Amino acid sequence: MRLVHEPESGAQNILASTVETADSLVSQARGLMFRRSIPDDYALAFRFARAERRDVHMLFVFFSIDVVWVVDEEVLRVDRLRPWRGFGRERADLIVELPAGAADDVEPGDRLRLAE
Repeated sequence: MRLVHEPESGAQNILASTVETADSLVSQARGLMFRRSIPDDYALAFRFARAERRDVHMLFVFFSIDVVWVVDEEVLRVDRLRPWRGFGRERADLIVELPAGAADDVEPGDRLRLAE
């Protein structure tokens, strides 16, 4: 699975070529906790049945990450969260966690989708 970014300009690029999905309640609660690093082309995706306010915390995460909150493939928020202290909240039916810097070019209003 790949994570495809489509800015409003219409171009298309791959943000991550290796996407892991957090499908279970346990994997969603754990997220990236206790990992020491993630590869540059990696993303962790949290898919939900409907858009609601979703929290992301950085307890026991040892490195900074970029987090993208998405509703119906439209980016609502992009934020860089710091290790241990970072926290973010926004509506989403998809949340994507990426290595810090990977989402530098992603803006609210852009499209972000998971592709096979």
